[in-house]
Amino acid sequence: MLSSPVGRFRLLAMAEAVSWAGLLTGMFFKYVVVGNEIGVKVFGPIHGVIFVGYVLVALMLAQRWDRVTLFWALVASIPPFGTVVFERWAARTGRLDAVQTARD
Repeated sequence: MLSSPVGRFRLLAMAEAVSWAGLLTGMFFKYVVVGNEIGVKVFGPIHGVIFVGYVLVALMLAQRWDRVTLFWALVASIPPFGTVVFERWAARTGRLDAVQTARD
Protein backbone atom coordinates (compact mmCIF):
# COMPACT_ATOMS: atom_id res chain seq x y z
CA MET A 1 0.00 0.00 0.00
CA LEU A 2 2.77 2.45 0.82
CA SER A 3 4.92 1.51 -2.18
CA SER A 4 3.09 3.85 -4.55
CA PRO A 5 1.92 7.46 -4.29
CA VAL A 6 -1.67 6.26 -4.75
CA GLY A 7 -1.38 3.92 -1.78
CA ARG A 8 0.14 6.65 0.36
CA PHE A 9 -2.58 9.05 -0.77
CA ARG A 10 -5.36 6.63 0.16
CA LEU A 11 -3.80 5.87 3.55
CA LEU A 12 -3.26 9.54 4.37
CA ALA A 13 -6.78 10.47 3.23
CA MET A 14 -8.22 8.00 5.73
CA ALA A 15 -5.73 8.89 8.47
CA GLU A 16 -6.49 12.59 8.02
CA ALA A 17 -10.19 11.90 8.57
CA VAL A 18 -9.48 9.82 11.68
CA SER A 19 -7.18 12.50 13.08
CA TRP A 20 -9.89 15.11 12.40
CA ALA A 21 -12.32 12.99 14.42
CA GLY A 22 -9.83 12.79 17.28
CA LEU A 23 -9.18 16.51 17.18
CA LEU A 24 -12.89 17.35 17.08
CA THR A 25 -13.49 15.02 20.03
CA GLY A 26 -10.65 16.69 21.92
CA MET A 27 -12.08 20.12 21.13
CA PHE A 28 -15.51 19.00 22.34
CA PHE A 29 -14.07 17.93 25.68
CA LYS A 30 -11.95 21.07 25.96
CA TYR A 31 -14.59 23.65 25.14
CA VAL A 32 -17.92 22.00 26.00
CA VAL A 33 -17.56 19.31 28.63
CA VAL A 34 -14.74 19.67 31.13
CA GLY A 35 -12.15 22.14 29.91
CA ASN A 36 -9.53 19.39 29.68
CA GLU A 37 -7.25 20.11 26.75
CA ILE A 38 -5.29 16.82 26.65
CA GLY A 39 -7.20 15.66 23.56
CA VAL A 40 -6.28 18.80 21.66
CA LYS A 41 -2.65 18.56 22.80
CA VAL A 42 -2.47 14.96 21.58
CA PHE A 43 -4.50 15.09 18.37
CA GLY A 44 -3.51 18.60 17.28
CA PRO A 45 0.09 17.75 16.34
CA ILE A 46 -0.90 14.34 14.98
CA HIS A 47 -3.50 15.92 12.73
CA GLY A 48 -1.00 18.58 11.66
CA VAL A 49 1.59 16.03 10.55
CA ILE A 50 -0.97 13.91 8.70
CA PHE A 51 -2.44 17.02 7.05
CA VAL A 52 0.98 18.08 5.75
CA GLY A 53 1.62 14.51 4.53
CA TYR A 54 -1.71 14.46 2.68
CA VAL A 55 -0.97 17.77 0.97
CA LEU A 56 2.53 16.63 -0.03
CA VAL A 57 1.28 13.37 -1.52
CA ALA A 58 -1.51 15.21 -3.35
CA LEU A 59 1.16 17.51 -4.79
CA MET A 60 3.17 14.44 -5.83
CA LEU A 61 0.14 13.21 -7.76
CA ALA A 62 -0.32 16.65 -9.35
CA GLN A 63 1.95 15.62 -12.21
CA ARG A 64 -0.69 13.03 -13.20
CA TRP A 65 -3.85 14.99 -12.40
CA ASP A 66 -5.29 18.03 -14.08
CA ARG A 67 -5.37 21.28 -12.12
CA VAL A 68 -9.05 20.98 -11.24
CA THR A 69 -8.54 17.57 -9.63
CA LEU A 70 -5.54 18.85 -7.68
CA PHE A 71 -7.54 21.89 -6.58
CA TRP A 72 -10.34 19.69 -5.20
CA ALA A 73 -7.85 17.35 -3.52
CA LEU A 74 -6.35 20.32 -1.68
CA VAL A 75 -9.73 21.86 -0.85
CA ALA A 76 -10.87 18.48 0.51
CA SER A 77 -8.14 18.65 3.17
CA ILE A 78 -9.82 21.61 4.87
CA PRO A 79 -13.28 20.44 6.03
CA PRO A 80 -13.55 17.48 8.38
CA PHE A 81 -13.72 14.17 6.48
CA GLY A 82 -13.39 15.90 3.11
CA THR A 83 -10.39 13.76 2.23
CA VAL A 84 -12.49 10.61 2.45
CA VAL A 85 -15.14 12.10 0.18
CA PHE A 86 -12.49 13.17 -2.33
CA GLU A 87 -10.68 9.81 -2.21
CA ARG A 88 -13.92 7.92 -2.86
CA TRP A 89 -14.80 10.26 -5.73
CA ALA A 90 -11.31 10.02 -7.25
CA ALA A 91 -11.38 6.22 -7.04
CA ARG A 92 -14.89 6.02 -8.52
CA THR A 93 -14.02 8.32 -11.43
CA GLY A 94 -10.77 6.50 -12.22
CA ARG A 95 -8.42 9.28 -11.23
CA LEU A 96 -6.57 7.06 -8.80
CA ASP A 97 -6.53 4.06 -11.16
CA ALA A 98 -5.06 6.10 -14.00
CA VAL A 99 -2.36 7.39 -11.68
CA GLN A 100 -1.59 3.92 -10.38
CA THR A 101 -1.25 2.28 -13.81
CA ALA A 102 0.83 5.17 -15.15
CA ARG A 103 3.10 5.08 -12.09
CA ASP A 104 3.53 1.31 -11.64
